[in-house]
Amino acid sequence: MAAIALPPELDPASRDLLRAAAHPFAAPAGAVMFRPGEPCRGFVLLGAGLVRVDLLAEDGHALLLYRLAPGEACLLSTACLFSGEAHAAEARAEAPVEGLLLPRPAFDALVAESAPFRRFVLAGFGARLGALMMRIEELSFRSVDRRLAAALLAAPGPAVAITQAALAVEVGTAREVVTRRLQALAREGLVAIGRGSVTVLDRAGLRARAEGA
Repeated sequence: MAAIALPPELDPASRDLLRAAAHPFAAPAGAVMFRPGEPCRGFVLLGAGLVRVDLLAEDGHALLLYRLAPGEACLLSTACLFSGEAHAAEARAEAPVEGLLLPRPAFDALVAESAPFRRFVLAGFGARLGALMMRIEELSFRSVDRRLAAALLAAPGPAVAITQAALAVEVGTAREVVTRRLQALAREGLVAIGRGSVTVLDRAGLRARAEGA
């Protein structure tokens, strides 16, 4: 496993304690990192990969809350460590991940004794909370068409390899709604729908839709 870079703002004593107490971990793409109802095992420092955190409904539908990239703090895990509550969402690796897991006793000790570590944790918590509020605002006040257009435009190329079910999770709606909206966009000549993919045909037109024009 490659060496995991520690936050540069930590003082040497905190870095030494963190390295001594943390356990390295690795997981393949698709692995579930935690599930609803499970206790939090510790504070995660992600060094490589990408993790998505979803809120799961009783009927099996998922709602994407946020993604966790290297160097970012997991909002829900941090909240669980502070509150003692169990996880309320599911985290799954979207790409192979590597990192460090700081067990709760060491996390509690560092938060209590190290001001630099405490600032690092709270700054990460605040940043992720702000991102989650933006996600809630998007789901609450932006139309499905705008969210769908923005999601398609976020892909690096014109062909987006994604199922309609996965796209529904991205934009926070039902698959049937995504199917109907994609068909409408296709009739307008903005996209072409394939099996397990969507191709953007008119990027300018789709951008105008994303902006509410």
